[in-house]
Amino acid sequence: MSQKAKLIEIAKLFFKLGSIAFGGPAAHIAMMEDEVVKKRKWMTQEHFLDLVGATNLIPGPNSTEMTMHCGHERAGWKGLFVAGICFIFPAVVITSVLAYLYQEYGQLPKVEPFIYGIKPAVIAIILMAAFRLGKKAIKNIELAILGSIIIVACLLGINEIVALFSAGILGLVVYFIKKNRTNINSFIPLLIFQLTNPLKVGTLKIFLTFLKVGAILYGSGYVLFAFLDAELVANGWLTRQALIDAVAIGQITPGPVLSTATFIGWQMNGIWGAIAATLGIFLPSFLFVLILNPLIPKMRKSKIIRAFLDAVNVAAVALILTVCIDMIKDTVTDWRTVLIAAVSLIIVFIFKKLNSAFIVIGGAVFGFLLTLI
Repeated sequence: MSQKAKLIEIAKLFFKLGSIAFGGPAAHIAMMEDEVVKKRKWMTQEHFLDLVGATNLIPGPNSTEMTMHCGHERAGWKGLFVAGICFIFPAVVITSVLAYLYQEYGQLPKVEPFIYGIKPAVIAIILMAAFRLGKKAIKNIELAILGSIIIVACLLGINEIVALFSAGILGLVVYFIKKNRTNINSFIPLLIFQLTNPLKVGTLKIFLTFLKVGAILYGSGYVLFAFLDAELVANGWLTRQALIDAVAIGQITPGPVLSTATFIGWQMNGIWGAIAATLGIFLPSFLFVLILNPLIPKMRKSKIIRAFLDAVNVAAVALILTVCIDMIKDTVTDWRTVLIAAVSLIIVFIFKKLNSAFIVIGGAVFGFLLTLI
């Protein structure tokens, strides 16, 4: 296949995923694993796991960075940019329309009946992905025990980044014990930096503010709102109600949660504010992945780093399961959502070749119909 054909293939796939990928990063990664590993076989499941583990260790939106990794694997640096842009684009367009309507009419459209059915449906997609990735990640009893510890730790409220690095270090400890070695190398995460002077609102200032946030944002997209509360609401540049409504936008639109930066930028300075916020929040991810992706195969060749990656991979699967458990607690709350989740789970495990898009669409329709009862 020619380079042009590969880029078109990447564009079509990630535009589709960006248009239907509801449910947050865990659901997005589950859909990618289904499309990229299972159906298209662009890479092995082990390498996909390595990418997931490594992506969890750098700042930025994890699922968006995974699209970039997948694009890079298929068509180099051009594939990286095509995949990332095509995944982000649908969410940015939808969010821009909602931001305009919100600014004009002061309220969001009523789409809750459809979202109602999507959330329990994507739980099934996440569980299937965790099942497939878990089979590859758990290579021995030590890793199985480690994964179980991480699940319990995360459910007890341990920060996910602390959990990932701790898992990696424990993996090294096990490796050195097996090798009768006593020296343990440590890994230090990127240092968080802060701008000392508050910025005045303007297109360049919005860009720099969101660039800073994109460069230091660890964890789920919801951590974004804590950053923005401190950066924008505390300085009087944005109302807390607009920030709360931005959270709602993240729930009702597909694609990355960080596309809510588009909504917030629009409220601050119209269309140019939206463009500046969008570019600022996502630009660091493109640069991080561009640097990281070529290093992962080389890291795999080192026995020490391989032990670290294996442990991080198991921890990444454990985090996916933890997110799934939290989603079940928050989403599966009545007989309708129980029914949607159960039917979706049966379908994904019986019809394993079924495209995850049909699960999302089916969940939306099923949820809407059940709300009429």
